[in-house]
Amino acid sequence: MNEVVFLVDVDNTLLDNDRIRVDIQRDFEAAYGAQSRDRYWTIQERLFVELGYRDYLGALQIYRKEYPEDMRVLSMASYLIDYPFADRVYPGALAALRRLREWGVAVILTDGDVVFQPRKVERAGLAQAVDGNVLVYVHKEAAVADIERHYPARHYVVVDDKLRILDEIKRMWAKRVTTVFVRQGAFAHDAGALASLAPADLTIEHIADLPSHDLAALLAAARQPFR
Repeated sequence: MNEVVFLVDVDNTLLDNDRIRVDIQRDFEAAYGAQSRDRYWTIQERLFVELGYRDYLGALQIYRKEYPEDMRVLSMASYLIDYPFADRVYPGALAALRRLREWGVAVILTDGDVVFQPRKVERAGLAQAVDGNVLVYVHKEAAVADIERHYPARHYVVVDDKLRILDEIKRMWAKRVTTVFVRQGAFAHDAGALASLAPADLTIEHIADLPSHDLAALLAAARQPFR
């Protein structure tokens, strides 16, 4: 039983995923043309609605079925797999993870597919930064029991840019968890979510701000969920 386990999201929490999306759209247009870019991204957006996470390689498989003779799909796949994710780690993110490791067990907790998302975490240097403690689920808020099985703890601190996920986890773990809302990226500024959901236990503007709150303050911030 660990005293404290920190569960830290990846996309738009540690990694500037909005910037990655812009890069992919720009580079796909430059290499393959606007029509191919638009069709790929239309598939991508549809899968995002269906799955709840961005399935870059799954979208590419569907694109290939539609254009089976377009051999450019091979270089598209190489581009995605070899993207320099380390260049998109937020300033201060790795320092924040180092501080969390001084306080307890730091774990990457993210949604995504079984190939691209782990590759992203590894190439960004995030897996190494948490000593290989990485969990990837389809929907992490539905995997609370499995998270506890892998990393049992008396208290959890969950750091995420999506208030909806923090709210759902708070309702399950109650005062056993401190929820930290990082206001980075498009989802963190969703007016509908901000208006309809209870605030997190702690809100910060940037992941680099997290180490300025000491461990005692993080644990004390935990409160009962709003009903």
